[in-house]
Amino acid sequence: MALYPVAGETRFRFEDLHDAGTAIFRAAGMDEADASLLAHTLAWADLRGIHSHGVLRIPDYAAKLTSGGVDPKGRPKVVSDRGAALVVDGGNSMGQIGACFAMDKAIERARELGVAVAALGGSNHCGAMAYFALRAMEQGMIGIAATNALPTIAPWGGLDKIVGINPVGIAIPTGSEDPLVLDCAFSYSSHGKIRVYQQKGLPVPPTWAFDRQGRPTTDSTEALAGLLQPIGEYKGVGLGILFGVLSTVLSGASYGTDLGNMVDGARAGADGQFLMAINIGHFVDPATLRRQTDQVVRQIRESRRADGVEALYAPGGLEAAIEERYRGQGIPLSSATVEGLRAAAAAVKAEIHL
Repeated sequence: MALYPVAGETRFRFEDLHDAGTAIFRAAGMDEADASLLAHTLAWADLRGIHSHGVLRIPDYAAKLTSGGVDPKGRPKVVSDRGAALVVDGGNSMGQIGACFAMDKAIERARELGVAVAALGGSNHCGAMAYFALRAMEQGMIGIAATNALPTIAPWGGLDKIVGINPVGIAIPTGSEDPLVLDCAFSYSSHGKIRVYQQKGLPVPPTWAFDRQGRPTTDSTEALAGLLQPIGEYKGVGLGILFGVLSTVLSGASYGTDLGNMVDGARAGADGQFLMAINIGHFVDPATLRRQTDQVVRQIRESRRADGVEALYAPGGLEAAIEERYRGQGIPLSSATVEGLRAAAAAVKAEIHL
């Protein structure tokens, strides 16, 4: 059900987006539990203001599940179990299904050993990394999640797309303050965020992308055809390379151009993820850590602000504020995103109410 329509966008309740996604994924062949989980990860991203990894992705995901080679019934399984080191085969399931399974296995093992890592292969695109890091944090642990991505960056000074933005998510619990949650790729913007700007007919900031000749561009269409700009120039490229390697080589997943490309798409089942759970109680009293992380958040919030800045946020604070606002006012979606959802539903013969 739509809420508060404004020019160019409509607002929807979280539950309605979740239900629509679940219906589409069920019709695309997933069972109820997996369809609901996949839809939840996307609606959750929109709820946090991460629209580049929200329900915008549903048409692409539905195509992957029905004709793109991803197995809607794929079941992850542990294929190597050596203490704190787990290797998981995602079974060519959607990345969110495999990543949740792998993180849950890491959490279970970290309860016993203090730290555990699950290397996931045989996977696919998995959405916003904070979702999986928070899965560990909700169990009182520190969560770290990383993934590879299709190449959209060139080596610093180059023109060939051979490096992914390869994002990482980290979640650390607090006491009374919003949790510390970082979810970032090693580019100034994600490809999905530029797609949102293109749908709205908006220019992108000049630091977000290069055109095909390696020149900064504000044209969102040229940006999609060109290169994403790395954060911190060569440092961002280096971080992207290393987190991409970390997310793939431990499980035998594919890296870089072996994954596919932004024109032809990803190779089904080639992705990899890295999921880590840290049991705080094996290192320090959890209450002590929470008091210290509360103080970190307060120091940031209460520090001096530059002219024109209304508030300072610790990592995750802005998303928490957006979530509170969107729960009351509804989640804004562009008309292009809504039309895409309706088209995806029609393609798989699902009934949705948007």
